[in-house]
Amino acid sequence: MKKVLGALALVCMAVAAVFAFPALAVPLVMPPDLLASKLSDGLPMVAFGGLLVNKDSLSSLFTGLKTLFHDALKATPNNWQLTAMEVPSTSSGEDYAWLSRFPKMRKWVGEKFIKVLEAGKYYKKNEDWETTIEVDRNDMEDDRLGIYNMQSKSAGESAGELNDLIVMDLKNGAFTNTCMDGQYFYDTDHPLKNSDGVTTSVSNKGTAALSAADAASAAASLGAAIKAVMSFTDSEGMPLNLVPDVLEVPPALLETGKILCDSPKLQNDTPNPYHNVLKLVVNPMLTSSTAWFVHVTKKQAMKPFIVQMRKRPVFVSQTDMNADDVFLKRKFKFGAEARATGVYGFWQLSYGSTGA
Repeated sequence: MKKVLGALALVCMAVAAVFAFPALAVPLVMPPDLLASKLSDGLPMVAFGGLLVNKDSLSSLFTGLKTLFHDALKATPNNWQLTAMEVPSTSSGEDYAWLSRFPKMRKWVGEKFIKVLEAGKYYKKNEDWETTIEVDRNDMEDDRLGIYNMQSKSAGESAGELNDLIVMDLKNGAFTNTCMDGQYFYDTDHPLKNSDGVTTSVSNKGTAALSAADAASAAASLGAAIKAVMSFTDSEGMPLNLVPDVLEVPPALLETGKILCDSPKLQNDTPNPYHNVLKLVVNPMLTSSTAWFVHVTKKQAMKPFIVQMRKRPVFVSQTDMNADDVFLKRKFKFGAEARATGVYGFWQLSYGSTGA
């Protein structure tokens, strides 16, 4: 086929020359060895201002797009690690029976107290994630491939933000989605035993608006959240020794958060008892303009939220020239795929207020 195309190209060029310069027209004569070499060389990849679409050019194109994708993936900043941890998954889903017990040391008197895990109570199935971009064959033939460079970079950035996206889904749905004990992650009636062994309802949810107006309003909002977290116990009533260290707010509460965390004075010019107590995190991915959160993030073994990762984002492409989409629609495709999901960790590590 290459030889035939090469011959056709040479004939077309000769005919064009005859029409353009008839006075100079001479019989087409070429030594057999030179003609053979031209036929064996084939056509060049770029000719007449366009790209010849074949297996080699497709491979070169998508290798370049893959490089751009991975460069953007690696360079994408994220902050999910502050409040979440990643747990590897080895199957279609995972059972979080271990979340039914918050491990704490206790005095060994008599036989050991065995913490029995409740298998099957909190199972999370992995979800499929993707981002896909079409490449029009006409754009390849017209050598207009630069338009896909930015799209490949954007796909890489999107893949790099997957964990942030999963954690944001958890946070934005935390007032209405259930966690290990069957209650909403932020709820007023988590069942826990007290020191006497009696089951009581414990709250990690508030409704107070975050306020830095004066000492009383600051205490009723941020102060109440801090005290609630510090009073939490495990399922046997033992104190967890939790100290919150992060205040997370949406952009609408930026000013209030900065006063409470960074200013020595409240808005009424009185001393701020919460100055330098918590680190402020302003999260533009929070969907509520009034909700705010206090987190415990310095525990080595556990964070409030979990990213369950089965398959990290990978670059994928469809470059078969005989595929139906190419034949019927002249479309090639590339993008990213992943398998993962989000899981709520120990509710005791976080406090949320709707702010309304």
